[in-house]
Amino acid sequence: MASSLTTVPTATAAAGGRRDQREGAEVITGAEACFAHSKEMLRALGFPGGVMPLRGLEECGWVRETGFVWMRQKAPYEHYFRGTGTRVRYDAEVTAYVEDGRMKRMTGVRSKQVMLWVPIVEMSLDGEKRDRIYFKSNVGIGRSFPAAAFADEEEEEKKKEDSGKPADGEEKKEDAAASK
Repeated sequence: MASSLTTVPTATAAAGGRRDQREGAEVITGAEACFAHSKEMLRALGFPGGVMPLRGLEECGWVRETGFVWMRQKAPYEHYFRGTGTRVRYDAEVTAYVEDGRMKRMTGVRSKQVMLWVPIVEMSLDGEKRDRIYFKSNVGIGRSFPAAAFADEEEEEKKKEDSGKPADGEEKKEDAAASK
């Protein structure tokens, strides 16, 4: 799939209410480019790459001046985080205002709590080492989870390498070599 990077010009962006907040944005289109951009953005903010596991991204943008971001995917997506035991639903478009260690005024993200879908309006890094993520609902109630519970595959592999444990497949190679 083709991808592109464009900037929303001031004249067209100022035409309508929704467009105003996208004025001057870096806009990326294409699934692979959007996926890479969203991972890069999350890491730049200090979040683990798996905290927003959006699928089928078509467009994403970031107005660095105001911190406004959006990610648009083909259809809503529901994800179960095994590390936290929570189910999260992402609408076709997710928006937020971002700053280092924080995403606020979020739209399009809901977490299933008991039998209700609760909107998540903010997430921020918490703790001295910024090793926890605090999720806040629209009524001010929130929950905190270890940031490690949201690591993506790439971060999991790096963690295994850093801890000295062989990555999947390497252990079998070493065992095979030792038995010869």
